[in-house]
Amino acid sequence: MSILSERVELKTPEQILVMRRSGYLLHRVHDLLEQSIRPGITTNELDRLAHEMIRDEGATPNFLGYQGYPATVCISVNDVVVHGIPDDQPLHEGDIVSIDGGLIIDGWHSDAARTHIVGTPRSVADEDLVRTTREAMWAGIAALATAQRVGEVGAAIEDYVSEAAGESLSHLEGFGGHGIGTAMHQAPDVMNYRTRSRGPKVRTGMCLAIEPMLIQGPGAWELEDDDWTVRATAGGRAAHSEHSVAVTDAGLLVLTAGDGGAAELTLRGVTAAPDPLDAAGR
Repeated sequence: MSILSERVELKTPEQILVMRRSGYLLHRVHDLLEQSIRPGITTNELDRLAHEMIRDEGATPNFLGYQGYPATVCISVNDVVVHGIPDDQPLHEGDIVSIDGGLIIDGWHSDAARTHIVGTPRSVADEDLVRTTREAMWAGIAALATAQRVGEVGAAIEDYVSEAAGESLSHLEGFGGHGIGTAMHQAPDVMNYRTRSRGPKVRTGMCLAIEPMLIQGPGAWELEDDDWTVRATAGGRAAHSEHSVAVTDAGLLVLTAGDGGAAELTLRGVTAAPDPLDAAGR
């Protein structure tokens, strides 16, 4: 592992393989939670399912205890954008539920988020929100394949959202993605929109968490008294999508996707790197 001047870890192929194992287990955890979401279940129950699966597989949840965070995953419902704390309130038909989680295997971190609609969507606008957030994430990931600088990821996300949604959706200003590896949050910042900084050069061995967060209507938000919950304050609901991605000599490897990102990248004209799990065994 080497370090760039911006203090960005560059991972070896062997380290990326361990991160892929971490990411693949996280993919399975998210699949379990997706299958478990239904009206009446509480977010505490979902958190318990995630915790049990991670521990049963011999891994460690990396959110639990992080800067005092009290749960295994963040679960954000409706107008909560990110960092919602699980509780005993049941989910209802039409709720929008974002689940953000991560874990550690042999010292290497993974991080990913998915947004779901419970049962029947309440509106077309809610469906558009969830779809656009997910597609914006993939637009950013695809841009990384040819990017010279990390800032091009945010530019691609901003352009996609602007074209797909106009002014009907807003970015959560001040929040974005990050590097990931021996810690959950590392340099560089990976913003979801253009910034004055173009960011560091994209290099083989970089691993980045790419995660757009979108709000219906104006993007005003507040941090609640628990110092975690970020809630939209202008009446809109929110969604969050995230994958951890590795830049390799053979192309991009989406560490937290079941197929390494092959299907979604192919749709966008990008060839994914071979999945090292295929050679090493899952």
